[in-house]
Amino acid sequence: MADSQKTSEPVNFVHQDEIWKAHVKIEKDSANIWPNKWGFLKEAYKEYERESVRLKEAIRLKHPHHHQGTRPPTPAEENTHVGPSPPVPQTSQALIGWRLGHSHLQLEKYATVHHGRRSFLQEMGWPLGSCD
Repeated sequence: MADSQKTSEPVNFVHQDEIWKAHVKIEKDSANIWPNKWGFLKEAYKEYERESVRLKEAIRLKHPHHHQGTRPPTPAEENTHVGPSPPVPQTSQALIGWRLGHSHLQLEKYATVHHGRRSFLQEMGWPLGSCD
C-alpha cells in the first residue's frame, strides 16, 4: 500500500534515448552479420521444402482418394453393454448413493482416482519449503 503512494523517480530521457539507440544499432549490426554467419540455413530450408513437396506429391499419387475416405463410426451398441438396474432400496436417503453398494454400477471403471495425492517437491527430492 505504501508503494502505491510513493512518488516515482525522475526519468532521464536522454539516458533512455541512448539505451534505445544502442539497441537499434545492435539489431542493425546483427541483421548485417546474419547472412554471413547463418545464411547456409536458407538453402537447407529450401531443400527441405522441395523434399517435403516431393514426398507429399508421391503420397497423393499413391493414394489419390486417401483424404476423402473416412471410416464409418462404430455403432454404440457394439461397445456399450448396459444391464438392468437393481431395484432402488428403501433408505432414509432415498436415491442418494444407492449404486455404491454394487461394484458393477460404480462410476470408477478402472480404479480409484488418486490425482492430487502426490507432492511435486517430494517427487523431485526437494525440501518442502523450497518453493515459497
